[in-house]
Amino acid sequence: MTAAPRERSRASSATQEKDGTREQITLNGMELSKAYFQEYGGPLLEREFPQYKERVAAGLVGEGSECLGFDDGFSRDHDFGPGFCLWLSEELYSSIGKELQSAYDRLPKTYKGQTRIETPQGQGRVGPMTIEGFYQKFTGRPHGPESNLEWLRVPESFLATATNGQVFYDGEGTFTSIRERLLGFYPKDVMKKKLAAKLVTMAQSGQYNYGRCGARGDAGAAYFACGEFIKAALGVIFLLNQIYMPFYKWAFRRAEACQVLRPAVDKLRALAGMSETKDTFSSKAQRIEEICLDVGQCLRDTGYTTSRDGFLAAHGEEIFESIEDPQLRRVPILMETF
Repeated sequence: MTAAPRERSRASSATQEKDGTREQITLNGMELSKAYFQEYGGPLLEREFPQYKERVAAGLVGEGSECLGFDDGFSRDHDFGPGFCLWLSEELYSSIGKELQSAYDRLPKTYKGQTRIETPQGQGRVGPMTIEGFYQKFTGRPHGPESNLEWLRVPESFLATATNGQVFYDGEGTFTSIRERLLGFYPKDVMKKKLAAKLVTMAQSGQYNYGRCGARGDAGAAYFACGEFIKAALGVIFLLNQIYMPFYKWAFRRAEACQVLRPAVDKLRALAGMSETKDTFSSKAQRIEEICLDVGQCLRDTGYTTSRDGFLAAHGEEIFESIEDPQLRRVPILMETF
């Protein structure tokens, strides 16, 4: 979520001594965290907080490429290494939070050859924290959004961050119950509102403005228009797959898991790799139209729209008109969050 320092990357694997030999370790961040919890975290709770263990959840969820399973040698030079989250209620944290933090801080700093390098921006990603504080940070509500307007206010990448990773243990189940509700995806009308906004954006930026910018010979404006189109088109694909679109750096990587409109993901990636020149303008405009036709057909196939119009704004308007919540219908069609 925050900018990372520009440092040389560390190796993506580590070594440890085993039976007098050097053993190669190739655990990714999630595997490293889970193993560290199983070897040190679980025993810590059993040994020092047995009466509270059933009221604590543990795992690795939140910020960091390892929470998405995308960490590599480039991403492991900061805020990476052995660590896990411990979630507990505000009430319990007020009683044992300081003691639990102190015990967590005494755990080994190096594990399987990896030592956590923590930047100021990465502080607080692991260790004890409150359930309410975690969900408040990423959704604006201590137990996640409930009303349609509350859902609409949360950026999609924040919801992706709040629901990524893994929960290793949850004795009481409170953290997991909120997580599962969020993983259930948007309420029906919120889904429609966001889909309508992104479809109109695709039409406006790609099918309309990109052509006008190119005709004027304004490569800079055309570049921005194409970028807006790609972002909105990926957003539509994520919505139709019922997956929260993550932080932009990982959007294409995460989209590889999408089944609905999977060929369109490849077309968008190819579009993103094309330069913005007079020679590429017509081919990029053609690619944009191909993607829009794919999306329009998918909307009809899935029952979201009946329109045969090739201009996606018509599909967005049809979906917007089907929204039942009067509060959402009063929010301008292009406004996804506020």
